[in-house]
Amino acid sequence: MPVPERAWVVIALEDLPVDPHPDRVRLRFLQSGEDRAVKEARVLAGTTIFDAASWNGVAIDSTCGGHGTCKKCKVKVVSGHADLSAVDPRAFSIEELKSGWRLACRAPAQEDMTIEVPPLQTRPKAALVGVGRHVILRPAVQKRYLELDEATLVDQVSDLERVLAAMDDVEPRVPLDLVRSLGGTLRRSNWKITAVLADDVLIDVEPGDTTHRRFAIAFDLGTTTVVATLLDLETGLPKAVQSILNSQQPFGADVISRISATMMDDGAMEMLQTRAHETLQQLADEVCKEGEVERSEVYEIVVAGNVTMIQLALGIDPEPLSMAPFTIAARKLPAALASDFGVKVHERAPAVMFPALGAYVGPDIVAGVLATGLTLDRRIRLFIDVGTNSEIVLGSSAKVLATAAPAGPAFEAAQIRCGMRAAEGAIEGVKIHDGELDLTVIGDVQAAGLCGSGLVEAVAELLGAGILDNSGRFVLGSSDRLRKIGEENVFYLSDDVFLSQRDVRELQFAKASIATGWTILCKDLGIEPEDISQVLLGGSFGSYLTPASAVRIGLVPKLPYARIVAAGNVAGEGAKIVALSVTERAAANAMLDEIEYVELSGRTDFNDLFIDELSFPA
Repeated sequence: MPVPERAWVVIALEDLPVDPHPDRVRLRFLQSGEDRAVKEARVLAGTTIFDAASWNGVAIDSTCGGHGTCKKCKVKVVSGHADLSAVDPRAFSIEELKSGWRLACRAPAQEDMTIEVPPLQTRPKAALVGVGRHVILRPAVQKRYLELDEATLVDQVSDLERVLAAMDDVEPRVPLDLVRSLGGTLRRSNWKITAVLADDVLIDVEPGDTTHRRFAIAFDLGTTTVVATLLDLETGLPKAVQSILNSQQPFGADVISRISATMMDDGAMEMLQTRAHETLQQLADEVCKEGEVERSEVYEIVVAGNVTMIQLALGIDPEPLSMAPFTIAARKLPAALASDFGVKVHERAPAVMFPALGAYVGPDIVAGVLATGLTLDRRIRLFIDVGTNSEIVLGSSAKVLATAAPAGPAFEAAQIRCGMRAAEGAIEGVKIHDGELDLTVIGDVQAAGLCGSGLVEAVAELLGAGILDNSGRFVLGSSDRLRKIGEENVFYLSDDVFLSQRDVRELQFAKASIATGWTILCKDLGIEPEDISQVLLGGSFGSYLTPASAVRIGLVPKLPYARIVAAGNVAGEGAKIVALSVTERAAANAMLDEIEYVELSGRTDFNDLFIDELSFPA
């Protein structure tokens, strides 16, 4: 909802002299966040407010990438004029329209304007930890303290050979730029140095004994949220963890929107890559500051993410991912450095990545499977990473199958009428006791919208109370909270937040897609759903979803609730495991041969099963 009126002191645009330009307009953005910053931009007349803001670093909420479908990019024109679009009356009341509220993506700037921008929640509620395993601490980053013999006329062994001879149990590769400074380092340190090895590469030679200081950063580069964990490689313990909203969000809430942006705008690819780099660097700086670690002491980064996020961050064209036959650039990408991801830590720090099984079962899922130990367990387990594109993995140490189900944006609340991210003001829990409604709102504030977990719980509770039937229709007369907006039935959760009939349909399509996915995997594995010993719900959404609600709407098999576990941020956990153990790193790469990918789009049985799964369980 639009933010309340604020006491802005608006400086007249005429106060700042700028040479007039017949084809350009000047926009002043008043950002009503913590710092209440003011930013100005000059853009070509006719540019939408949304694009002008995005190009100039002003964050405006959006999940559709500026295509006018999510109705979340709400701004207020304080001075100047923006014409009404056909979509604006569906997003605002008459009073709001009169006071200047507009959808930024549908408001071309034809004259100089001052625009108030509501605060964007850049730190959404996210799962920072998840189900992990104990691993033997054996990081790829190793340090050797060496006391070398000084070179003399009698002993004229080269500097590099002298260092390598002192480590005769390894044969590391040596970058040329390290040799450039090697001689000076040896002599300044009186031939007492620490050799830094990252796997089979000698990445540095440091003066003195620094063996007690070695660190790595594990990143989960999510489409919505990015998480960074600073790890002490001496102890294996995290020193700091931070999360932030992926700054690519103005290009859309899902990977398809961002791929589409690169196809329609020649400059979008570079911008998306820059946004990814900025996000990763900001988190790296934050965790280093929190952990009191110099950036040069971070000798390795590990990056887990879906295929699209990884390819965009590395500047690899993602267009082939969006159309049949859905081809990825490489299942296992060539070696990269942290600098390739825009992360300024140690200048020669490598960037470790996970392999991908397919276009939509990517490195983040391999990281999640590694963290859960699914391929090591004799029990049959089901792992579901719930999202716009929901990845499903089923199996045991005997055999593992994986697939991806196109669930759509319902779980991200992107196309939900009152949907919003899991930020302050979002309803995340709904309970109905004796006809009374009990809401759980993030931040314990007034409800402003409905996030994904709140949507699932609301539908589950309405089904249990008989307000929704198994076909997903509202039962008229079953509650005094049932009303109409136009011709559509809606259920009011609060004075301003409601669940519409269309919202319920969106959830039905999403859950049916996922249920069809695991049903097909059960069929191919030759098991019944009741044979599954455990269901693991991954990602931030899965962390806040109750087992009872997941079973009630048919998202997961009908099993005892104790068998359904919130796995949390397993992609991030997998990234940490790989940073701590070269043995686990090898296990992750071996999954290319251990997991069989099942493509649903070519299945003749998909449509029939999907239709069967549309109804809610009786």
